[in-house]
Amino acid sequence: MLVRHLESIVGSERDVRAETWSSRRLLLRDDGRGYSLHDTVIRAGTETTMWYRHHVESVYCIGGEGELIDLDHGRTYPLNPGTLYVLDGHERHRVRARSELRLICVFTPACTGAEVHDADGVYPLLGDTQRTDPPAAQAERGA
Repeated sequence: MLVRHLESIVGSERDVRAETWSSRRLLLRDDGRGYSLHDTVIRAGTETTMWYRHHVESVYCIGGEGELIDLDHGRTYPLNPGTLYVLDGHERHRVRARSELRLICVFTPACTGAEVHDADGVYPLLGDTQRTDPPAAQAERGA
């Protein structure tokens, strides 16, 4: 079992900040769950262009108002609490925050925590991407 509180992440190396967003990385690859979980805040009045070429990202909006712009298909979707979107086609996209947006994001494969967006908005695929069994499963196997 793993129990972690957001307060313990804020201000730590798991609290990653960029010009338009901050991402509190609750679970990372080293936690051995096969996915990573991020509590992300997009600053009000900003636009962020991203493309997760190597990851599938699932995003659930829990606060704020904005728009998701699918740059590959020319569609725009409203973002507000209760909205879920999944970038399972590795779509290039832009998030426009009218107010501060708070998003819960799941990445597969799991992020290491060292990723930063490149000039195309892409997170590189860092290190071994094979699924890591949770520590309890490793213990059961005698690993």
